[in-house]
Amino acid sequence: MAKYLAQIILVGVQVVGRAFARALRQEFAASQAAAGARQHSGPQTAAASSISGISLQEAQQILNISKLNPEEIQKNYEHLFKVNDKSVGGSFYLQSKVVRAKERLDDELRIQSQREDSEHKPDT
Repeated sequence: MAKYLAQIILVGVQVVGRAFARALRQEFAASQAAAGARQHSGPQTAAASSISGISLQEAQQILNISKLNPEEIQKNYEHLFKVNDKSVGGSFYLQSKVVRAKERLDDELRIQSQREDSEHKPDT
């Protein structure tokens, strides 16, 4: 009986160990991909994320947008801001997250327009 119990415990430890190792590898790969994306996005985008305290992806998720479309950003911002107003039973915390997300997306739109201006600027 003790022999079978020891075998069951050993198999359980092996299964958990493999699952932990697999999760660790996946987390490492995700971390590497995120680092690559941050590096590829440019220093201005990284600085804007650092200053605002919110990443571009998080801001897009908060305002439920997939592309940086100023009209869609404004529409979703106004809706979420109204819905989360404390006077209608909303949450000030969520409302502040909505404001920060809009600020972050506005920063990104400004950065993109600066990039486009510098790319289309004729060399003198």
